Amino acid sequence: MKRSAALLALSAAVPYVAAHGFVSQVAIDGKAYAGNVPNNYQGPSPIRLVSDISPVKGASNPDLNCGLNAQLAELVVPANPGSSVEFQWSGGDHQKWPHNTGPLMTYLASCGSTTCDKFNGSTAQWFKIDEAGKKPNDDSQWIQQDIMNGDSYTLTLPQDLAPGDYLIRHEIIALHLAVSMGGAEFYPSCTQIRVGGNGSGKPTDTVTFPGGYKDSDAGIFDPDVFDAGAKYTFPGPPLSNLASASAGITPPASETASFPPEGATATGSGSGSATSATHVASPSASAGTGAVGAASDAKGQCRLTKRATSNNSSNVNRPRHYSRIMRRIMHAS
Repeated sequence: MKRSAALLALSAAVPYVAAHGFVSQVAIDGKAYAGNVPNNYQGPSPIRLVSDISPVKGASNPDLNCGLNAQLAELVVPANPGSSVEFQWSGGDHQKWPHNTGPLMTYLASCGSTTCDKFNGSTAQWFKIDEAGKKPNDDSQWIQQDIMNGDSYTLTLPQDLAPGDYLIRHEIIALHLAVSMGGAEFYPSCTQIRVGGNGSGKPTDTVTFPGGYKDSDAGIFDPDVFDAGAKYTFPGPPLSNLASASAGITPPASETASFPPEGATATGSGSGSATSATHVASPSASAGTGAVGAASDAKGQCRLTKRATSNNSSNVNRPRHYSRIMRRIMHAS
């Protein structure tokens, strides 16, 4: 069984040795915002720019917060309690997302008394609002398979979310190498929003990143990941009392968002306190620990599902990455 799992991990890894990815677009209530290609700034965005399409490795890595060397974004864009938020994932060279095994999870954190374009995420208190793992009617496949097929993922913000600035941390954990300790690949992405309305909810079960996961957690180290009938246990905290009411796979974004001109602001809307978003001259400040180099849309019919109560049970070829994979797999076998 151990050798069989190792061979399955090898077959999953070989086509994607240099194939990773990022969140290329976010849409809030149908308003689409483009994300910058990693290490290739093109214009203002609410999505924090990361330095590479490669994954974060290791649950104690500071980059687990918002992605590899994540930078403060320039825009803080408007939303409201119950707003729909759609995430479109892409692979390197604008290909489709390359992986199909592992969960999608989404967290929120208040930016406190500062605006999110100035907020250091290393101090954030994150609460989980959504988690998606295996397909409910076919436990041999993951919902991530639909992301690989080009679909987007859409959820709604919690209904009682209090007004203010928040980071949305949307994450894929790719588990095709998780049969070995430390093999999991983390792809976190952070989007800056300003919530209006008059909600008053206070989240429970908050965590920090790093700190919310351990490499040994079930669902991160998973020797049974390729066993079709194996039960999956989501890592991290349970869903917060402030959770998404509906979430699911939605059709691919039908339009590609363009970047606003330099100096543009995103004007808040809704029934509450959302106001004009602040704008930063350039995305040069670290969004993570503060140490240099260590920070850490769509149209068509949606297929959203109501939230059921659940328990927590660069496009550059890197031959050295392939060598590490081979050494890890052979050692595991």
